[in-house]
Amino acid sequence: MPTPPSSPLPAGDPHKPLLWLVSLAIFMQMLDSTIVNTALPAMARSLGESPLQMQSVVFSYALAVASFIPASGWIADRLGTRRTFLAAIVLFTLGSLACALSPTLHWLVAARVLQGVGGAMLLPVGRLAVMRSVPREQFLSAMSFIAIPALVGPLLGPTLGGWLVQAASWHWIFLINLPIGLIGLFAALRIMPDHYGQEWHHFDLAGYLMLAFGMIALSLALDGASGFGSAHALVLLLAVIGIAALAGYWLHAAGRRDALFPLTLFQTASFRIGILGNLFSRIGSGAMPLLIPLLLQVGMGMSPMAAGMMMIPVALAGMAAKRAAVTLVERFGYRRILMINTVCVGLAMASFMFVTAQQPLWVRLLQLALFGAFNSMQFTVMNTVTLRDLDVGQASSGNSLLSMVMMLATGFGAATAGSLLSAFGTHLTGHGASAALHATFVCVGAITLSSTLVFWQLPENRPHPRAVEEVVE
Repeated sequence: MPTPPSSPLPAGDPHKPLLWLVSLAIFMQMLDSTIVNTALPAMARSLGESPLQMQSVVFSYALAVASFIPASGWIADRLGTRRTFLAAIVLFTLGSLACALSPTLHWLVAARVLQGVGGAMLLPVGRLAVMRSVPREQFLSAMSFIAIPALVGPLLGPTLGGWLVQAASWHWIFLINLPIGLIGLFAALRIMPDHYGQEWHHFDLAGYLMLAFGMIALSLALDGASGFGSAHALVLLLAVIGIAALAGYWLHAAGRRDALFPLTLFQTASFRIGILGNLFSRIGSGAMPLLIPLLLQVGMGMSPMAAGMMMIPVALAGMAAKRAAVTLVERFGYRRILMINTVCVGLAMASFMFVTAQQPLWVRLLQLALFGAFNSMQFTVMNTVTLRDLDVGQASSGNSLLSMVMMLATGFGAATAGSLLSAFGTHLTGHGASAALHATFVCVGAITLSSTLVFWQLPENRPHPRAVEEVVE
């Protein structure tokens, strides 16, 4: 996927206000994504729920984002980037307020869906506005600038979430979005340009509905046994309907040139392998942000603030590993790095079965840092290998599909973790929450290890380092 060389942004760049606006929106979204997990045990106590059955708060948001990402570009083309971006901020902010006011878990899940609809449009539409405003030779530098919040959010979110829960209540992890959202809304009214699509594109509504329905049905099937106490027959029915809807989309897309995601994308081997690898590898990675705070707070009795601070090594090690990815892939190639690193990620996840309150603090911090480094390396290299061979005409739809799969797998991970915790909690009655958590860590590690079978299909080659740098940035 060729890209032009990038020039640095000039000091007095007129597009800087737009970049700050998009950065603020991304920060609000990334902060919300990472601040919630630390507060789940406190939410459970307040709402009268089991802390091991709160995965629907995470998975509902991820599923809503995954479902609406495919439509965000078309909506922006039809309504303009300004109106779409404003609507996204309003929906996300109102969703945050609704979350804070939720009296029950079901209300909270519904509010998280509203948040997810807004969140699904914030990043793609913001990126689209930047792409259509910034000169082509400065695009990579601009994307590097707005990527900073994606690194700061995971570093700040868990600690801030723990502090807010301890100093006030869990409601404030959502209320904190209100002033940020209002600032973003007023800034967008002044700054956000109004770009429309240069030509009218037909939206594949039938394909979109089949794809979204399939994702939702499969996600509910995964979550059904634990999250809402669904009967086994209903879970099976949802799974069959979900698979049928996805099969229907595949047949529908095979006969259309204007399909939502053309099947010709999958003729590119690296894209095909990268999408499947992302799906299976990220199920385990999507479970970990839910499981680690539960282990620290429910299993080991740590305070929300202390548990949040324990996540700092994960974020710091992840930031360092992103830069190391360029050198390692250049030297050893995609296949070897992904094969070895996937094993390391899976073993790092499974190693949390040995975490106890008696374990020395430095061992626990080292464990968290190693997991953060391996996991970040995995994301960076997977994203690069997925998009590297797509041509310019395929880049937009390929990137949208990758973004959708990433969020879908995150939702699958949370739902899978909840179902495993429910199953182990039933079979390990009398052994406490720690036993169920330890067994779940082993299972998500095994799921991640299985994705090595996907990456094994990659050819042996070593890319130019610039190809990796573009995705790292």
